Amino acid sequence: MKFLIEDVTVYFPYDNIYPEQYAYMVELKRALDAKGHCLLEMPTGTGKTIALLSLITSYVLSKPQSPLKLLYCTRTVHEMEKTLAELRLLHDYQVQCLGPAANILALGLSSRKNLCVNPRVLAAENRDSVDAGCRKLTASWVRALAAENPNVPTCEFFEQYERAGSGAVLPPGVYTLQDLRAFGKEKGWCPYFLARHMVQFANVVVYSYQYLLDPKVAGIISKEMQKESVVVFDEAHNIDNVCIEALSVSVRRQTIEGARRNLNRMRQEIDKFKATDAGRLRAEYNRLVEGLALRGDLPAADAWLANPALPDDILKEAVPGNIRRAEHFIHVLRRLVQYLEGRLETENVEKEGPVGFVSSILNHAGIDQKTLKFCYDRLHSLMMTLEITDTDEFLHIQTICDFATLVGTYARGFSIIIEPFDERMPHIPDPVLQLCCHDASLAIKPVFDRFQSVVITSGTLSPIDLYPRLLNFNPVVSRSFTMSLTRDCICPMVLTRGSDQLPVSTKFDMRSDLGVVRNYGRLLLEMASVVPDGIVCFFVSYSYMDGIVNSWNENGILKEIMQHKLVFIETQDVVETTLALDNYRKACDCGRGAIFFSVARGKVAEGIDFDRHYGRLVIMFGVPFQYTLSKILLARLEYLRDTFQIKEGDFLTFDALRQAAQCVGRVIRSKADYGMMIFADKRYSRHDKRSKLPGWILSHLHDAHLNLSTDMALHIAREFLRKMAQPYDKTGNSGRKTLLSQEDLEKMVEGSMNDMLY
Repeated sequence: MKFLIEDVTVYFPYDNIYPEQYAYMVELKRALDAKGHCLLEMPTGTGKTIALLSLITSYVLSKPQSPLKLLYCTRTVHEMEKTLAELRLLHDYQVQCLGPAANILALGLSSRKNLCVNPRVLAAENRDSVDAGCRKLTASWVRALAAENPNVPTCEFFEQYERAGSGAVLPPGVYTLQDLRAFGKEKGWCPYFLARHMVQFANVVVYSYQYLLDPKVAGIISKEMQKESVVVFDEAHNIDNVCIEALSVSVRRQTIEGARRNLNRMRQEIDKFKATDAGRLRAEYNRLVEGLALRGDLPAADAWLANPALPDDILKEAVPGNIRRAEHFIHVLRRLVQYLEGRLETENVEKEGPVGFVSSILNHAGIDQKTLKFCYDRLHSLMMTLEITDTDEFLHIQTICDFATLVGTYARGFSIIIEPFDERMPHIPDPVLQLCCHDASLAIKPVFDRFQSVVITSGTLSPIDLYPRLLNFNPVVSRSFTMSLTRDCICPMVLTRGSDQLPVSTKFDMRSDLGVVRNYGRLLLEMASVVPDGIVCFFVSYSYMDGIVNSWNENGILKEIMQHKLVFIETQDVVETTLALDNYRKACDCGRGAIFFSVARGKVAEGIDFDRHYGRLVIMFGVPFQYTLSKILLARLEYLRDTFQIKEGDFLTFDALRQAAQCVGRVIRSKADYGMMIFADKRYSRHDKRSKLPGWILSHLHDAHLNLSTDMALHIAREFLRKMAQPYDKTGNSGRKTLLSQEDLEKMVEGSMNDMLY
């Protein structure tokens, strides 16, 4: 269907549109017109992706004089593929309406592991090994050798891509990762480097958060992006954590030992070069004297990771004299590694700020702040000069230089925390030195400053006013949408006590109470006997899940549950979990019914949908707070309190409830779907906790469902399932329309929009 929003003709590839999709597009257009940033919370299962894509691409089509580029960031490769599939559908519709004028180039960009087509390189098991395998075949010095000696292996795909030169282009269209690989195989070109090259010319690029937020990757991939771009962060409820991880580094004993091995090998390489090709080291020295940390524009195949500090904080001056010569630099790194090793030999937890740490390095190791800042670029330059291709072997020294550069660059927003052992396993010595970033706004600031509009959107952004404070920006539009439904197909309940009226909670002093464990078990057993097909249970942590499942097993509750449904459990092993999920789906499909035990903040809670009969009920056992004794968390809370005036309790509750909302939101994935949500913990009945849930869940949480015992919840579940089994009208003709056709939309725009929606 086609319709107008003010002066923009929107091309929407379906015959009907939800009212909230229309409202979402109106708000999004306001943000684009104002050239500002926006925060939009849209319920899950209401077609957020297609609303975003169709509005932004139509907006670009209506203003051909100012071409906007869309950078769409997703969290996982699976989400990337889903987005590109939606975009292809939309693109086909636009071409059908407008002809060739609507042609665009859209592509997904991922790591070599997902795009490489060379079977020899793909044989490696992890991402770093694939990257190194690629460098061994494509680095400029390897290819120069191969030109003289035909026995040196190179990558035929890369060679053909290079030979094609400027002829190596992608014709317009929408390319998923699969399509890129197929296109590369057909033409004999390397899909990874082709995609990297074409990103500059594409109208839409879909890639992962790291490509914009992690300075090491963004410095290579996103450096060329134009200012006139719209950046969308989809499923962005955890965006503050992604920003923090991008600027945090951990150093362990293994890192120190690995760094020593790396330094010894580099020393041997330097001696070898001194004997055979001293001119190269001298040339590098001269280049550094002139202040060129890197040698001009490197060929794409040689470009390694960029500097870990943010672009504005990188020093634009000559490398200090004491690390210009290769062997001097190796000495400095040796002293740094020795100093860090000494700091790991502690028996108490230590915490200090970057300023104190840097002055301590100066006193004990004689390395000043400026030298630390240049460690990363200097290491990069040396690896180039020494022609090192197996970069996966050098990850340890890279981590040390990462750490040095960040600690030398930033004076606030960071802490150094040294822990001699993991508090949960105090008898196992495992010292770790962590540089923790506390300020999420640091990593995302360059994105806000550089691009015209940044859209942060997700199904759970409540309370929405906390995000601008955490990320330190001013949105021009900030809005939370509710879900328009023809029937109440979501049934949230707060369960505070068992059938024996004992309160249930996962509070630390109550969680091992046998009464609580028994009541949780009875709740699941009673529900398993009533609810058809699939039930998903979320626990607050792996250790708690292990403990409670063991108790249920001992007192026979698990055996009773298994008579109703099969039980599958998420583990920390990805392969095992994938297998468990597959079998869970099979059990739901064949009618045997199944229960899936999972953990909040785990892989399943973040990325797997339990739509239709795969999730008719989700039970959240407890409130998923972070481990509150963690030293890193305490340091971050202190920073948030001092800098942004966010109280510790507010942040912890906000963080726990966005995770809980993320877990329960997994069951509803479209408006035809239905599901129940049980929040099983007495703390959810408190207003300050409950009010932080997203509006679209709260609007269905009736007062009568706030303080339930197991038998009351069971009665409500029976009623709800009986009601959902009745036939119903999908478009909602009884006054409240939930599916609008083109005519409805035109009427709605003419009349007042509010009569229709409310």
